[in-house]
This record gives sequence, C-alpha cells and structure tokens, in this order.
Amino acid sequence: MSDTTTPTAAPSIEEFQAEVTAFLDANATRKEAEKKFVWGEGSDKVAMFEERDRDTETEMLAKACEWRAKRFDAGLGWITGPLEFGGRMLTSAHQRAYDALESKYAVPNQSFFTIGLGMVAPTILAHGSDAAKERYLKAMYRGDIVGCQLFSEPGAGSDLASLQTKAERDGDEWVITGQKVWTTGAHFSDLGEIIARTDPEQPKHRGLTGFIVDMHAPGVEVRPLRQMTGGASFNEVFFNEVRVRDDHRLGDVNNGWMVALTTLMNERAAIGAGGGGGGANLLTRIIEMVKAFGLSDDPLVRQRLADLIIHARVAGYNNQRAMDKIRSGQLPGPEMSMAKLAGTQNSLRMGAFVSQVLGAKLVADSGEWGTYAWSQLVLGTPGGRIAGGSDEVMRNIVGERVLGLPKDPGIDTTSPFRELKVGTQKG
Repeated sequence: MSDTTTPTAAPSIEEFQAEVTAFLDANATRKEAEKKFVWGEGSDKVAMFEERDRDTETEMLAKACEWRAKRFDAGLGWITGPLEFGGRMLTSAHQRAYDALESKYAVPNQSFFTIGLGMVAPTILAHGSDAAKERYLKAMYRGDIVGCQLFSEPGAGSDLASLQTKAERDGDEWVITGQKVWTTGAHFSDLGEIIARTDPEQPKHRGLTGFIVDMHAPGVEVRPLRQMTGGASFNEVFFNEVRVRDDHRLGDVNNGWMVALTTLMNERAAIGAGGGGGGANLLTRIIEMVKAFGLSDDPLVRQRLADLIIHARVAGYNNQRAMDKIRSGQLPGPEMSMAKLAGTQNSLRMGAFVSQVLGAKLVADSGEWGTYAWSQLVLGTPGGRIAGGSDEVMRNIVGERVLGLPKDPGIDTTSPFRELKVGTQKG
C-alpha cells in the first residue's frame, strides 16, 4: 500500500473482494469443510474463557502479530482507518467483506487484539494527543504492540467512578499510584489505557483523567489471578509511582469519565457481538448429549432443552438487530446491555441443564468423554456475569433506559451523570 495520505477512489466491494482473496490465497490456507459434530469424537473441551499455559500463549501471540503485520503491510490492517495512520478509509461494508473472506481461511488466533483494537485504539483516536496517535495507532493495528484496559479496582465495586488510583501532576509528567484488577491480557500487553483520579475535591465523575501507560515502565507490576477453573486469564496490576508524560494524557484533565464512556461503548459492542446468541455450537453438543444419555424421550428434559433453544434464538435475533444498528453508523445503545445480559443468562441456563443431565459426572472426573469437561463452562460463567458490566448494572440500564423505570435511589440520583454509571469492567 502507498504511503501517501491522499485518498484514491475506493474500490467496489467486488474489486475489494478480489484483492482480499488474492492476498489470502498467497498467505494463508483455506479451511477444510467443517465436519459434522459427532458425540465422542475430537476434543470435548467446553469453557467460558480460553485458558492456555504461558509458553503456548507466547507462541500463539508471536504468530498472531506476524499475521497482523502481513495484513497491515498489504493495506488490510485497518480497512476503515484514517490514511495518515496506515488505514484505507474504506467503508464498514468493506470491513465486513474482509471478515467474511478471512473466516474461510486458517489464520492465527486474533483474540489477543480484541481489547487493544476494539476498545483502546478507538479511544486514542478520539481523545489522544497527536504525538500519541502517531506513536501508537499504526503500531497497534500492525500488531507491533498490544494494548489492555485498566479500569476495574478492588474497592470500586460496580461503580467505576469510585476508583481510587491517583495521578498527580509533576511538571510535564504525571505520577500514577494505585491498583487495578481483572485486567485481561496485562501480562502480554505493551500499553494500557488507565483512568485515574486527578482531583479528589471534584465530584467523583468529574475528577478523573485518562492516560496511556507503558506496561513495561518502572513501577508497573502484573500479577496473575488464579480462577476457580484452574486457569489465570486475568491479572491484577499495581502502579508504584509510575511516570507518564502529559502527551500521553487522553482528553482534558478531569474529563476522564467521557474518555471512559468512549471505551465502554466499544466494549459493550464487542462483548454483545461475541456472546449474545448463546452459543450454537454448545447447543449442538447439548442436543447430542441428550441423545447419548438416552434422554431424548424424557418430557422434562425435552421441555428444558426447548427452553434453551428458544432463549438462544431470541438472543441471536436481538444481537443481530443491535449489530445492524452499529453497522448503519449509529452508536451502540442499551441493546448492547440486553445482548450482554442475554449471553450470560443463556450460559447459566446451559450450566443448569448439563448439571441436571450429568449429575455427579460433572464434578467427578471419571474420564468419560463429554462429562467432566462441562465443569469449565459452569465454573467460568460467574466471570462472564462480571465482564463488561455486572448483570445487576445491565438490568438497571435496561430498566432505566429501555423501560423508563425510576432510577435506583443513591448518592448519585440527582447527578446528571447518574444514568451513565457503568459496571465493573474486566479490562
């Protein structure tokens, strides 16, 4: 792709598809036709969160970064992005066309970039200084660096604006001290988006400021959090007088709440898009489980299975409506809260159903295929109920902004910022 920042005529979708197909044919292998699921064959792994050992994860990340670099250098790394940062300034339709074609090829796992490109990079583009945009955006979309989100804190509960990590001005720098928790990917990230308190005298929503922080800087300590599934997908991060230059500030001083909202709207869209439908592959496994255990004619089992399928189908339709709204250029709204809530509720329903069918086989590893493996989903579901906003906060958003119910009483009730309260975030 040319380095010029002068836009050229956008290719038609057909022309673009031909360009993408040529790139993919030259650099990747087409997937084999997906085999029909057969009970007892292949892996029986079922989990809410993908958990890997550190060596495997490091190897996968290297391959993922290599693929992103190839895409970017071919002009396909940031299809809708600005020309000055290596983008193509094409439409969302072009992006969808690329995604549809790439899904037919075996390419390295790109989930390492979900938070950095889905949440952090759009915030840098919207609120970052010119120096920060120039330094980080191209590098992030090329896969040279990976980003994480540093919002949640141990004492803030579901009220992000109650965070206590502080940033104090020292000339042209800020000194950050505090702790963040539930940070996804902090252990392999190069930069993080952090919200810190810069004026404790201001109302809590107005005394916050956003920053870009170097995750390798002196004073940054990342510790893994062991989950009850046995894995460690998340981290707690400590900041001990970490210095950040002022040109790494996001937005105006004490306007960090609006910076956070930019990130959170993109986060809700990403989580809602990923989980609203309830998991068609899991439903297929559950249906085959019922058959394998000879329960196909049990009326109670059939009724509960039908309930699972209906809820998954309705959630899928709602999710499609929400994503169509975003693709038309509208901002994600309360539909994303509904999609996220439906996704976790469907996971709970699945866990309850397999618990009924499997009984003790769910908790005692007998070595039988397709039994104990479901414990990973059951144990991981509580984490999904917190990620992207707790279920309780999602219900408040739907109740207040969709159904028009009165706001919950509280110290923020009369504040114009009250309805913007968000849930605990897994960064």
